Amino acid sequence: MPGDISSGGTAGGDGPGRRALILVENLSVPFDRRVWQECTTLRDAGWTVHVICPRGEKRDTEPEAEIDGVRIHRYPLRAATGGPAGYLREYGSALWHTVRLARRIGPVDVVHACNPPDLLFLPALWLKRRGARFVFDQHDLVPELYLSRFDRGADLLYRAVCALERLTYRAADVVLATNESYRDVALHRGGRRPGDVFVVRSAPDIDRFHAVPPEPELKRGKPHLLCYLGVMGPQDGVDYALRALAKLRDEFKRTDWHAVFVGGGDTFDAMVELSGRLGLTGQVEFTGRVPDADLVRYLSTADVCLSPDPRNPLNDLSTMNKVLEYMVMGRPIVSFDLKEARVSAGDAAVYASADDEAEFAGLIALLLDDPQRRARMGKIGQERISGQLSWRNSQASLLAAYDVACRGRTPVSTGDPVPTGKRRRR
Repeated sequence: MPGDISSGGTAGGDGPGRRALILVENLSVPFDRRVWQECTTLRDAGWTVHVICPRGEKRDTEPEAEIDGVRIHRYPLRAATGGPAGYLREYGSALWHTVRLARRIGPVDVVHACNPPDLLFLPALWLKRRGARFVFDQHDLVPELYLSRFDRGADLLYRAVCALERLTYRAADVVLATNESYRDVALHRGGRRPGDVFVVRSAPDIDRFHAVPPEPELKRGKPHLLCYLGVMGPQDGVDYALRALAKLRDEFKRTDWHAVFVGGGDTFDAMVELSGRLGLTGQVEFTGRVPDADLVRYLSTADVCLSPDPRNPLNDLSTMNKVLEYMVMGRPIVSFDLKEARVSAGDAAVYASADDEAEFAGLIALLLDDPQRRARMGKIGQERISGQLSWRNSQASLLAAYDVACRGRTPVSTGDPVPTGKRRRR
């Protein structure tokens, strides 16, 4: 198989010393777990890996860091506010800093750009003219994201993001898709050849998620704990989950549960307010973002986990990281019936009709009454994560993609040392 990931191996087949530059605008690294797994996979295959990304607010704040042999270059970035003009300011600043830092890093063999936004093809094209190959890592379908987040229909800005996606597809030498649905989009909407599109699924970090003994006190005196983990944005369905919990209380007469919502995002304050309006304040807890150790405590104690993403053009085709993280922890899941949710979870979840909050509540009640079924579902999820959905399979696909991108190309000459087995931590 191309791209053996054993120590000292290289993707591309042309010997050691290859350099990859990964561009990220949406999250800091290593907080972006998918990008960090890609970095370490490439490092272990003999690549020298550089990353350009924004600084985090509470972590990943240093402008320069070398972590486990990966060299990270971060720039200050203020998140968009105030509508389209705010996004123009954010993206313009990100592009300027990206080019500035790329100049400092120097020549690379591969520039690997992760969306959103679909604007990083611009610095990638600049690097292509200097000999790099361009790998487009499509984390999100930005046209669908626009439709789902802003509910403005196919207006001028929608047509603009479609045009940027087309330009990105056209510029890329290889496309990485997070699932088969995204691959179909790259083939049909993007016009890419099948041999140039590789499915590299996101997968939980097994080292991050290890079950610990449950802590009954997290249930706040109730028999059961329900858990939501993830971002709280307009398209993430936390409002659906809260209305379903109100129905669980009012229509199913169930008050034998406490619910915890772990995470933050644009709608966090609005969701806390909605919880209060629904009379859920005493039964629903919002933690914000928490350290990994606390996250594992909540998931190890949870009886049922919630994936309330409503059906929309983005969610139906996207793989939800929270679903995979619930599965690795052996938790049963209640989800709306979305195409890629079924692909990921299979029988580790039960599925309510799209956006049907009453049915979602009824399925929660069903699982709370059936501990044996919950245990079976949890085991199924863990087996899927350790098998067909494991990061091992994604590693092989990633390195095969790099092999195709770099085939027949001579490595750049730089002063960077070839990575060794020794890793430095920050």
